Amino acid sequence: MMVLEEIFKHNKNRNSDRFNLRIHRGLSWFKKAILLHDDSDLQFISLMIAFNAIYAEETEDMIRDQHSLKVFLNRIYHQDYEKKFYETLCGENAQTIQMFLESPYLYQGYWDYKNQKINQMTWKQSFENEQIRILQAFRNKDACDILLMIFDRLFTLRSQMIHGGVSYKSSMNRKQLEDGCRILSSLMPTFIQVLIENAEMMDVDKPYYPVVQMS
Repeated sequence: MMVLEEIFKHNKNRNSDRFNLRIHRGLSWFKKAILLHDDSDLQFISLMIAFNAIYAEETEDMIRDQHSLKVFLNRIYHQDYEKKFYETLCGENAQTIQMFLESPYLYQGYWDYKNQKINQMTWKQSFENEQIRILQAFRNKDACDILLMIFDRLFTLRSQMIHGGVSYKSSMNRKQLEDGCRILSSLMPTFIQVLIENAEMMDVDKPYYPVVQMS
C-alpha cells in the first residue's frame, strides 16, 4: 500500500486534477479494505467502492454501466505491457479464480431463472456455455476474458449485497464472498499501478461526483 501511495505522490504533478481525484479516492477505500480483513462483508463493499472510484462514470443504467466497465477493463488490460494481470490471474491464484467463476450462485443467469425472468432450459444452457468459455480462457491463458468474467461475478455479488439480498455475515455465500475479496484485493494494486503508469492514455473519464465546496 505504501508503495502505491509513493508512486501516486511521485507522479501526481504530471496528472490532471480529475485523474488524481479518482486515484486518491480509490486508494482511500482500498486502504480501508485492507484494515477490514476480519470482516469480509464490509471488506468486499470497500473494495468495490475502491474499484468504482478508479474506473467509473457512475450511472444507474445497468446496460450502460456494463458497457463502461468492459471498455475500461479492455483499455487497462491492453496498457499492461508488463503482464501484471496475467501473473495475477493465471499464476498461483488461477485455481481460486476458476472455482469462483464456476459457482452458479455468482452467475446472474441463475438468479434470473430463480426470479422467473428466464426458464430453466435457458439458464442451464447459458451456464453450460459459460463453463466452456471459462475452460477455454484458462487453456488459452486469455487473461482479458478471465478479467471480464471475474467482474461479471463480482458485480452480481455486489448487487446481492447492496440491495439487501443477503444477511450480514451470512454463512450462505461465505466462500464466494471471501474468494471475491481475495481476488479483488490481489487485482486492485495492479489496477492502480497500471493507471498511474499510463495516466495520459487512461485519463478519459471524469468523476461523476466532483469535489464541490459545500455552502
